[in-house]
Amino acid sequence: QVQLVESGGGLVQPGGSLRLSCAASGRTFRRSVMGWYRQAPEKQRELVAAITSGVSTNYADSVKGRFTISRDNAKNTVYLQMNSLKPEDTAVYYCNAHEITGIVEYDYWGQGTQVTVSS
Repeated sequence: QVQLVESGGGLVQPGGSLRLSCAASGRTFRRSVMGWYRQAPEKQRELVAAITSGVSTNYADSVKGRFTISRDNAKNTVYLQMNSLKPEDTAVYYCNAHEITGIVEYDYWGQGTQVTVSS
């Protein structure tokens, strides 16, 4: 059974840092594009950051220079280091794995982890 399990969320003051982890199991995601998305109340889910199998990265403009995505294929884990957090970063953060193999497209989601930035 394929699972993505996020951890590391919590309550942090503005300007603080958090590191999210997403541990994948059930198959290797070495060739997958791994991404972090977030969804704030009454807003649509949005892409925060993504990293390809070749470790190219892409970030939302709102987090550039503050967030860093990385992956450890040996551990089947992807990370999101979040620095200089702002109240507007408050959301549920979801891990995603996406891969196209031949004509088959795979898309997996974690259950989400809450990040709250507040004083």
